[in-house]
Amino acid sequence: MSSLRTLLAALFIFAVAFDPSAVNAKFSNSMYFYWGAHHSAILGNGDDLQLVLDQTSGSGIKSKRPFLFGSIQMLIKLVPGNSAGTVTAYYISSSGDRHDEIDFEFLGNASGQPYTIHTNIYTQGNGSREQQFRPWFDPTADFHNYTIHWNPTEVVWYVDSVPIRVFRNYENEGIAYPNKQGMRVYSSLWNADVWATQGGRVKIDWKVAPFIARYRSFRARACKWNGPVSTSQCASNTAANWWTSPTYSKLSNSKFGQLTWVRDNYMIYDYCKDTKRFNGKIPPECFKPQF
Repeated sequence: MSSLRTLLAALFIFAVAFDPSAVNAKFSNSMYFYWGAHHSAILGNGDDLQLVLDQTSGSGIKSKRPFLFGSIQMLIKLVPGNSAGTVTAYYISSSGDRHDEIDFEFLGNASGQPYTIHTNIYTQGNGSREQQFRPWFDPTADFHNYTIHWNPTEVVWYVDSVPIRVFRNYENEGIAYPNKQGMRVYSSLWNADVWATQGGRVKIDWKVAPFIARYRSFRARACKWNGPVSTSQCASNTAANWWTSPTYSKLSNSKFGQLTWVRDNYMIYDYCKDTKRFNGKIPPECFKPQF
């Protein structure tokens, strides 16, 4: 009976953490514009947001406070139609030259062509860990849940509760991991036509501007960063720190199956397989189990 209660509790925690309907915070309470506020807006009761890009400016929003470990969720409906050259970025980041960062970037495309879901992770200022995917749905037709989940053991990128990527903690083997810096949540819409679509060959068509990305409720079920003391407090295995539960130390068999399906069918780039880029010196984490 105790094992059944444990299982049911774990299932409940997972459902609350990753159910899109649980994303219910207000942008007006949790975030503010740091760029382009003159033509973007928080709408309704503070639950809805639109970021706008036109020839005068893009726009961006960020959280009022940083976090360390937990689950960051956003419902996003990407720019429809001819979005070539645009990038909708959604990420968490600290500041400074040796910053940590965990990224989703959505690279626009010409009408009828698929978006690219671009992911990356920076540790102590070092990135170049890109993995890219095609969506298995139309990300402009409706809102979809994009979640960044990270804890002392691993970082997982989720799309509608489906894991697409994992980066595990091998700090004890000399591979840096984002576990010592509080990170704010950011999202922006900007002109990246020098590289975003087909390597920069397809430029933004300003005749179809403005470009609008729409958002619904942001939620951070995460540990609030209060300075260096949070490094240990947010990593401690307590009931309040649900992200340290063994449930989240590794993907379940069913989640691993979903991850494998995505990577087998929709992955289009993996830095770990790009031997030419690194002159044969593949980053060390590529030789470690990640799932």
